Amino acid sequence: MSVTTKGPLPAEPYDVTVVGAGVVGSAIARELAGHHSLRVALVEASGDVGDGTSKANTAILHTGFDAVPGSLEARLVREGSRLLGAYAAESGIPVEPVGALLVAWDEEQLAALPGLLKKAERNGYGEAHIIGAGEVRAREPHLGEGALGALSVPGESIICPWTTTLAYATQAVRGGVDLHLNCAVEKFGASSPDGSACHELTTPRGVVHTRYLINAAGLHADVLDRRLLGRGAFTVTPRRGQLIVFDKLARDLVSHILLPVPTALGKGVLVAPTVYGNVLLGPTAEELDDKRATGTTEDGLAGLRAKGRRILPALLDEEVTAVYAGLRAATEHDDYQIHSSPQERYITVGGIRSTGLTASMAIAEYVVGLLAEAAGPDLDLTVPGNLDPVSMPNLGEAYPRPYQRADLIATDPAYGSIVCHCERVTRGEIRDALISTVPPGSLDGLRRRTRARGGRCQGFYCGAAVRELFDGWGESGATR
Repeated sequence: MSVTTKGPLPAEPYDVTVVGAGVVGSAIARELAGHHSLRVALVEASGDVGDGTSKANTAILHTGFDAVPGSLEARLVREGSRLLGAYAAESGIPVEPVGALLVAWDEEQLAALPGLLKKAERNGYGEAHIIGAGEVRAREPHLGEGALGALSVPGESIICPWTTTLAYATQAVRGGVDLHLNCAVEKFGASSPDGSACHELTTPRGVVHTRYLINAAGLHADVLDRRLLGRGAFTVTPRRGQLIVFDKLARDLVSHILLPVPTALGKGVLVAPTVYGNVLLGPTAEELDDKRATGTTEDGLAGLRAKGRRILPALLDEEVTAVYAGLRAATEHDDYQIHSSPQERYITVGGIRSTGLTASMAIAEYVVGLLAEAAGPDLDLTVPGNLDPVSMPNLGEAYPRPYQRADLIATDPAYGSIVCHCERVTRGEIRDALISTVPPGSLDGLRRRTRARGGRCQGFYCGAAVRELFDGWGESGATR
């Protein structure tokens, strides 16, 4: 097991290689790690795990109440919600069960609520119910005027998407998976280095040989599909979602995830608390051609503010901590695009939209099941062994952080030495991240692991100190 960011790649073929170390690819690698007889690689174009779509998720652990009934997505979100909820509790991933309200602002939206309730029931979710305007106001007193009612979905939760991906990748690497970063797949070929037929993946760091290949490349899954198969079952059209993050002082303004009645483009603009104590407003839903267009725009942010003023007027008077944008891997289909090509020893995992965080563990089980069917006795994918549990650092505000724990500080004073005062991040947390199994390769990666430089000053005060720690400890982690 290893994490590499530079240097030559192993010449020996892998049994299975997963392309893409987002939340889904990392979950698949973790699932494969339980099969200890296999030699597995996780290959990522970026210098860190979860550095694409996964890092800009709206961070909701869905119930699947509004998925297309009978779809693969509906099934995997429902199963994934249960699996990830249990895994988060075991691994220390922050989750808060705040519930959601789909708020109706006009008669047409109010009339749509019974249909959404029936849809939830068809998806196996029986806890949703319709509430009137008075109860909506009682639950959310800061809501804008004019709410006529809402569909209450008590099972919706908020979660830390960064810690989730990192937990999967950490457990995968500790379970024997080789994680190769800075390894964009540029070309496909075929080889037989040990006498068996292999895929040959050419990357800037060399060639990866693998008997079986799983494409979990997110926004680029369709491109890899066409390169390998000469055809494709779907086309990814990036859907940009811009979001505004409001300061922690806004947290008392909202208790639930506030959702609009959904449209064909998605759930629309929401207001939601985060496990870090902030409040999110967004996302937009902009169909683009550029898979690198993760910048925010003046028009996009202005549109969010206009919608936010109606939903939660007082929110717009609060300070903005940050703005960001993510790209969702939308396709022309209404469902996940997970396809097995047994003759090519290849599985595509495409069209995984924002629900992919919730569904990730169920997707991983499903994909490994497809792999077992395709490979038969060629791969030992019988009952998996146990993986050593992981205990992730707590980034959430619902549970004690290190600076609040006298027992931890007594053991190691570094946990009482605050470096980032906006987010209360200690020297001990930064050190732990930098020497961890999957260490950050950049300051942004460090922020996702600790929240350092993620507060209202965005690193203005702590940036130099964080940089000094990063430079001092950065080379003591994985092989680089």
